[in-house]
Amino acid sequence: MQRSNIFDYKNYRYFKLAVIVILIAFVAYLLFEPAVGHYGGSWLGYGLGTISALMVLWMAWYGVRKRRYRGSGATQGWLSAHIYLGTALTIMVTLHSGFHFGLNIHTLAYAILLIVVISGFFGNYTYMIYPRQMTENMGEDNLDGLLLRIAEADKLARQIALLMPDHINNAVARACGETSIGIGLLEQLRGFQPNCPSAIAVQQLSVMDNTLSTEQRKLYRDLYSIMVRRESLVKRARQDLMYRARLGFWLYFHVPFTIALLVAMLAHVIAIFAYW
Repeated sequence: MQRSNIFDYKNYRYFKLAVIVILIAFVAYLLFEPAVGHYGGSWLGYGLGTISALMVLWMAWYGVRKRRYRGSGATQGWLSAHIYLGTALTIMVTLHSGFHFGLNIHTLAYAILLIVVISGFFGNYTYMIYPRQMTENMGEDNLDGLLLRIAEADKLARQIALLMPDHINNAVARACGETSIGIGLLEQLRGFQPNCPSAIAVQQLSVMDNTLSTEQRKLYRDLYSIMVRRESLVKRARQDLMYRARLGFWLYFHVPFTIALLVAMLAHVIAIFAYW
């Protein structure tokens, strides 16, 4: 029997709930037009705004609950609701505004909400895609094991390269000494090193030097095999770091902007009651 996931949780319970919420909001918006027109300060705008604010607070509480029960599986339903109701929330808030936007705190709160929702979508995407890709990339290995095997390949390649002509030895030395793996956040996120010395060395070694002696030719083939295997290990290590970085990086947007949303929402409410 197929195991339930966050999208079909309890036979799509929260998807159905989100659809109902959206339909009710649309029907209310279309059938009940206040005398002053649709805008945030109308009775319908207040109603939609109050419901939206409560939804924001509830979903912000999800982050607290998630950390409290992390790894227990107790928050699967909360995450399903978080995704579907968060989507419904964007529509609720848009209707609450009456499609009136400008250079003010109200529109700022709306813009921050969109950033929070979009970053949440990206975070959900990463957790759907990257864990599986991490498993496919690493297999039974782990990052520490890959780095150890790369270090061993470096040592062996350097030893053989010392018996080769200078241009070969220099190419191997640059590959072993200048190849970087996850140095800096940008390199981790993109998963590669521009003009990678390892890739360049393998490309240079793909054409055998005709001036090599018979003994050197055998060592050359061994060296080339080591460098190809080493480049593959480097790529796998970079991919693993890329997946890990992308899994965590979205939180640098989602969490701070969630806090900013709460502050902007409070300012939005205060501005309404103080000046409207």
